[in-house]
Amino acid sequence: MNKIKVFSSQFNYQYGTVIHFPYSIASLLAHIRSFPDLASQFQFEKTFVFRNKLDEYVSRALDVDILLCSCYTWNWEITTQMARRVKEANPSCLVIFGGPQVPLKYEGDAPLKWVRNSTGNFFDDYPFVDMLVHQEAEETLRQIFEAYLEDKNYSNIKGIETREFRTPPAPRILDLDTLPSPYLTNLVWELVEPVEGVNYIASWETNRGCPYQCTFCDWGSATKAKVRKRNIDTLLQEIEWFADNKIPYVDICDANFGIFAERDLELAKKLRSVKEGKGFPGRVGIAWVKASSERVIPIARELLDCDLLRAVTVAVQSLDPTTLNIIKRSNMKFDKLSNLLKQFRDQKIENYTELIMGMPGETLASYKNGLEQLMELFPRPVIFIYNCGVFVNAPMNDPTYMKLHGIKVIRSPIYLWHSSIHNRGSVPEYDNITTSANSFTTEELKQMYLYGWTTQAFHSLGLLEYIAKFYHQVFDLKYIDFYEVLVEYCKTTSGKFNKEYQILLNYMETGYQGGGWDHYDPELAPIYWPIEEATWLRCVTDSALLEAEILEFLKYLQARLNFEINWDIVVDLVRFQVFLLSTMDQKEAVKKHRSLYMWKEFLVEGQTSLSSLVAKTIDYSWNNKVTLENKAEWCYKAIWVGRNQGNYKCHPEFLEAVQDGSSNALEKLSLAEAKNF
Repeated sequence: MNKIKVFSSQFNYQYGTVIHFPYSIASLLAHIRSFPDLASQFQFEKTFVFRNKLDEYVSRALDVDILLCSCYTWNWEITTQMARRVKEANPSCLVIFGGPQVPLKYEGDAPLKWVRNSTGNFFDDYPFVDMLVHQEAEETLRQIFEAYLEDKNYSNIKGIETREFRTPPAPRILDLDTLPSPYLTNLVWELVEPVEGVNYIASWETNRGCPYQCTFCDWGSATKAKVRKRNIDTLLQEIEWFADNKIPYVDICDANFGIFAERDLELAKKLRSVKEGKGFPGRVGIAWVKASSERVIPIARELLDCDLLRAVTVAVQSLDPTTLNIIKRSNMKFDKLSNLLKQFRDQKIENYTELIMGMPGETLASYKNGLEQLMELFPRPVIFIYNCGVFVNAPMNDPTYMKLHGIKVIRSPIYLWHSSIHNRGSVPEYDNITTSANSFTTEELKQMYLYGWTTQAFHSLGLLEYIAKFYHQVFDLKYIDFYEVLVEYCKTTSGKFNKEYQILLNYMETGYQGGGWDHYDPELAPIYWPIEEATWLRCVTDSALLEAEILEFLKYLQARLNFEINWDIVVDLVRFQVFLLSTMDQKEAVKKHRSLYMWKEFLVEGQTSLSSLVAKTIDYSWNNKVTLENKAEWCYKAIWVGRNQGNYKCHPEFLEAVQDGSSNALEKLSLAEAKNF
């Protein structure tokens, strides 16, 4: 008897030289294989992963019996195109869709606007799909395969939908230990093919479920659900597998790593042990527990000390109480957040926070106030800001919720920052993102984007960070007001900052018209950059030009706000600020700078009077983390790899300082010289 031929797809994008294993497909088939009599009836072919091989994959699958498609927001379009072509060539093939992008309800902008002139019925819009599997699929797929061998009657299997019927939801798999590991069985290697120059990276579940109910989120449709843990012994063995198989990156898929503090610390210690003993895995990516606290510090410390981790997330998403109430999210109190960040800084644990822009309830004023609060934190986290995506199975996509809050969306080409420009194929993917709500207009959202850009590129990434802090300390100038003047300056001048501002305006206009958010600069590296990172990279190409542009801006600011400061101080401050940055033209291992004033003490201690700024020659130095000669590699290390771990700048408190002892060791700039700088 010929075996039943099973093909599968889990398309992904390539990041640099790496791409994910098809973990979801491998998990499903590992469960099938744990039933040898059943598995022996099927022949499992390689999983389709690479987007640029669509034609080849279709030609391979012409004699397929069952096609399994694992669907995500980043692969829906290519998956549906592939499935359509396979079904046209082989109408008897059973096409099964599953994964987070499969709609639980076929209503609302997502998914109805995924197709032109939707009929309102999934199987009429996608006639090449025979069956949908909703939510967890390991046990459901086993039952489907058994029914396929018998009478092909699937109507008694829970958790599926066909053109003819929909069955009740399948129960959650409470005992995850009944599911074999796709890693320890080596099934992931059987499902992929070697490609020269490409390394595979691992997705890793230590638990499933999320106890929170944020309306913007759909963590595998397992939000507001009991968190189920996998067996610790299996997890420890998988860590050994990652090391033995030289996996460069492990993407931890838990919604809240650290929620089980004692257990997750044990995992962190094991990861550290194998990394130090075997050199792998290279790094881990983590979505930290939402209510982050000092409990994550020992976990993070283990991972940071062996270079497995870059930084810890302290996500807030919004700082506006009205918005937080609407999205059903609760943040820690701001004073506790400030204290936690101080603990991180004291232990040299890099950290970052995330904001979502364009959520219901947020206004332009509340958003700018949130930016101000984050910038006033000292020490402050690195800030990442994202558009508000509306995912198909997230509560925010419910038509009643959208109508209540007046949410409008556009379908926009998906934004996958840092993904390679190569091997993408010709099929674009899309997201739904908010463009307005009852609380903000599209024009106000563009203003939010603008101030998010200034906050990230100029403050969080450090171009003007300590200059803004100086004016905040001495003149009590709010950070957001400082950056409002920067925006005015960008609009009315023709220098480097104006050029970046014009690039941003075009970028926003394209994005909010549905043209997408990819930003590629051939002068930087062959990836798509977040716009704020590209701005930063272009600004740090030449230190002298950056200093000159900042000085021109500060002339504008001081005239605009009627501030009077000895220009010698301003010039020395600007030089000190640029010295704190990694720049492409100064790649020495130890950066050195002679200041005429004691900036470290003044800025770290938050002194508010210029009379406290000591005029004394100081030699400062810090260890530069980015010294690569190759420009693309420099960009990667400085701001892609280095953004959340601070590769691109040094904070003043970490400077080495040697006092000269005399105020005349370095001839001071005269006022006239400074003005001509």
